[in-house]
Amino acid sequence: MIFNGRSVGAAGSVLIALGAFGAGATLRHGPVLSGQVRTLATAVLYLGLALLLMAWVRLGHSTRAGRTSAREVVRTAWLWCVPLLCAPPLFSTDLYTYLAQGAVAHAGLDPYTHVPAEVPGPITANATGDWSYISSPYGPLHLLIVKSVLAVTGENLALGAFLTRLAMAAGLALLCFAVPVLCRHLGARPEGALWLTVANPLLVLCVVSGGHNDLLMAGLLAAGTAFVLSHTPVAGFAAVALAAAVKVPAAVALPFLVWVWAARRSGGPVSPRGFFAVCAAAVSIVVVTFGLCTVVAGVDLGWIRALSGNSRLEPWLSIPTAFGKLGRAVLPGSVDAVAACRIAGWVALAVLVTWLWWRSRAGGAVAVRGAALALLATVVLAPVVFPWYFAWPLVLGAAAAWTVPRIAVASAVSTWLVVSTHPDGATLLPPWGFAVLAVVSAGVGVLTAYGPEKRTRTDRFSCDSLSQPLRR
Repeated sequence: MIFNGRSVGAAGSVLIALGAFGAGATLRHGPVLSGQVRTLATAVLYLGLALLLMAWVRLGHSTRAGRTSAREVVRTAWLWCVPLLCAPPLFSTDLYTYLAQGAVAHAGLDPYTHVPAEVPGPITANATGDWSYISSPYGPLHLLIVKSVLAVTGENLALGAFLTRLAMAAGLALLCFAVPVLCRHLGARPEGALWLTVANPLLVLCVVSGGHNDLLMAGLLAAGTAFVLSHTPVAGFAAVALAAAVKVPAAVALPFLVWVWAARRSGGPVSPRGFFAVCAAAVSIVVVTFGLCTVVAGVDLGWIRALSGNSRLEPWLSIPTAFGKLGRAVLPGSVDAVAACRIAGWVALAVLVTWLWWRSRAGGAVAVRGAALALLATVVLAPVVFPWYFAWPLVLGAAAAWTVPRIAVASAVSTWLVVSTHPDGATLLPPWGFAVLAVVSAGVGVLTAYGPEKRTRTDRFSCDSLSQPLRR
């Protein structure tokens, strides 16, 4: 049964990859396809997507019934991902933006003060929209990777995109290693947590296929957290520092991991002296690691100034931005509603993360759960949010014990996040498309909760996190 589900998903992945050559984020200056070919490619892609979703739901039933091991889930995830690595990216054009920003660094310019439009050429020509005029908001490790890829591939954009995605896919390997380790400390069953993370269509289609650096960031974050929980805090904080050197939101987890280290070191309640000693050690590790990445990449700390570069974007997934856009529609011209709501969002985020951090003083699994919630708050309250950002809290939160209803909600939301964007990453869905995706997403959630197996009181992917104490 699991073999059939794996094969159906693999067939779906192949169809999606084939459809991506006509309906995905293809090269702007590549071969021009006719409208009929694009329509056919889109139909093939969505047929493959339907097969992949069916296979994913079936895989979830199999993990719940105990018929599928964690190793089989990992093999299935890689089987689904490999065809997509060889096709144009899906649901986003960010991969081409990465390369364009890397071209700035490769040309000897500071990517934190210069923009791709200043370096005309085939690489920068594929940066879409305003991204040609936005400096890089990413960390030094990300720039080092992309600059190194371009040093090998030159102006071969297709090869550069492939090698960049291959480098980011190292994050998937790190997740396959780290998630089972996290489960041993947080209480979930590894096969269920892996199903919800590495085999999730949100990661497979948006993050892996899209070539997002969020994959490498999430993999390093999960691995670093696993190291800290497993009594190797130096390696753990270094890994999380590397994650922040890819994309800075990973740093949100660092204060929570200080509690984990301090509680483990003291063997009981954390004393002020022990806390500050751990803080000093953690800060030293992070500064040295981040500093080495910065020096090797040949850049400075200009990414701090560049973080606000994408603030001109106003996606609806951001709660403050959404409220601001509604306010602007109701009261046009009175105040800058978006800016005001975003400031309120930053204040709310600071208060919420501080509260979560203070409640995580017990360390251990409590602190990791606090970090996952803090990352979720960071996603929804940040000024700019995209679907793949939800992978940040998912990779830590999935290792905690969830009941089937919560898993069903997560599967529905994951599906909605995937299909809420057109495959080319630039075209909006028509109004009827949003209605269809709502029905499809709800259907995936219902099918996840009520499979062919008869449910019992213990029919869960993991133990109930509310009824059982968390391990320290």
